[in-house]
Amino acid sequence: MRRLTALLLVVAGLAVPSPAQAAGNTLTVDVGTVVRPVTHVASGGLYATDIGTKPPLEQMYPLRLNHLTQPPPGVQQLGNGATTPCCDGLLAAGKVTSAGAQQFWRLPDIYKDFPYRWVSWADWESKVRTMVNARLAAGTTTNVDGYELWNEPDWTWNTSAAGTFDAGWTRTHRLIRTLDTVTPIVGPSHAVYNHDWMVGFLTNARDTATLPDVIVWHELDNDSYLNVQAHVADYRAVESSLGISPRPISINEYASPSQVDIPSVSVHYMAVFERHGIRSAERAYWYEAGTLNGLLHNNLPTSSYWTYKWYGDQSGNVVRTTPGSWLEGVAAYDSTRKIVNVVFGGDSGDNTVRVTGLGALGTQVRATVVRSGITGRTTNQSAPIAVSSGTYPVSGGAISVPVTGMHAWDSYQLLVTPTSGVPAWQQRYEAENATVVNAGRFSSGSASNGGYVGQIDGSANPRNQSFVDFLVNVPAARGYALTIGYANGTGATATQGLAYNGSAWQTVSYPATAAWGVFGSTISTSVTLRAGWNMIRLAKGSPGLTAATGYAELDYINLT
Repeated sequence: MRRLTALLLVVAGLAVPSPAQAAGNTLTVDVGTVVRPVTHVASGGLYATDIGTKPPLEQMYPLRLNHLTQPPPGVQQLGNGATTPCCDGLLAAGKVTSAGAQQFWRLPDIYKDFPYRWVSWADWESKVRTMVNARLAAGTTTNVDGYELWNEPDWTWNTSAAGTFDAGWTRTHRLIRTLDTVTPIVGPSHAVYNHDWMVGFLTNARDTATLPDVIVWHELDNDSYLNVQAHVADYRAVESSLGISPRPISINEYASPSQVDIPSVSVHYMAVFERHGIRSAERAYWYEAGTLNGLLHNNLPTSSYWTYKWYGDQSGNVVRTTPGSWLEGVAAYDSTRKIVNVVFGGDSGDNTVRVTGLGALGTQVRATVVRSGITGRTTNQSAPIAVSSGTYPVSGGAISVPVTGMHAWDSYQLLVTPTSGVPAWQQRYEAENATVVNAGRFSSGSASNGGYVGQIDGSANPRNQSFVDFLVNVPAARGYALTIGYANGTGATATQGLAYNGSAWQTVSYPATAAWGVFGSTISTSVTLRAGWNMIRLAKGSPGLTAATGYAELDYINLT
């Protein structure tokens, strides 16, 4: 976490840029070129959620939160003028799981002050043991996927009192591994990306066998989204030069105080994080905790909320977008529903979104554009604002949608659908779009929408149990037929546990199929769901589950 005082050290003198004045630019969306499965990479936040109704789960669900960084159990941090500590990751764990997210625990936020006031190695190591043991004792908590050993050591680590950060990293890493050999360790969490610091850190970590499982740094300067591509490329080159196997990258703080609440700036970050392979990213904590980092004010949406809600609505695959000057966007195509969802913005005046690869949607399509508004963090925006809606002929598999009178700070959504036959609610949910815990996402030409989840193998304890959580939204409280697409190459019937909304476990059986990664087989069962949002878990291992046998890969679930 970095407060406003810290920002002055890095970006003093920078101000919010004026809206871009260029007009007549075109954002191109290529529906036929897949970038990656939709996982809502940028939907996360630092200190984003507290316990209780701050924020309400009903406001969290539509965002399809990917990842959070929360303080550890026993947090003493009083951030940004708070009078009581907030957001204990252990206390909030059930809420985080209900929303579909995973979380890092930021261990140094056990200290009350920021910048942290180092006491001694005996004090720090005692704190680390207490925090890790609290995690080990949490027998129903399955969503802690990383200990963040320090925060912004490039300016908060006390070298004169504690020695070098690299040596401190090694010492702390080794201590944790004597207690917990399973939970990932993440870092180094520099405030800014720096080539020399990264080389030095990774060299030491490699040579001492204390490499992080996830690489973390922050992008907090004004317009930092312009640097993401270069930083990722540099990191990958350093990693390769040192003979280190590729690590996932998390940007667990992004956007400056002056830009974090500008909807179009969020679009820029979404686009570059998706385009350049970031695993997870989180809005920075500059102001109030427990507000989804300013997406809510008094527990109701601000204009930026709608940007993330549209992004949360994306399903299927992220597809290629080519920006036009400052006109940027992130787009997804769900081939099972034939819906193209484009979230865009960043330019002013009269511009165009050109969507190609639409042959599967017919000779005519419906295109609807709405915008977010630009209320900032302290004024609510009850709903998106209508811009245009109309029918467009598809020529050469493409349409061009004009968007006139754009404001450079506003964000926009373009939905492209067939003119008829669009389902009223989402019935199919791809496994690769869901929350995947201790398993992997893979591609297959026979899989629905091209992706599936495999290696759902872990069952030992809540730190390595494997499951897939599907956050679904249904129109009515009733019983639903649940169809599961799967593959089972074991040669014998396999089973997994099925539970939803805290229900008791039931067993689903998967007869053997032709091979791993070859799909088309289904099984069916039934579930009773409440109207609105529900969480459905399919698990090899999960707290309270004892009956899963063999192994199966998951393609999708379908509700009717």
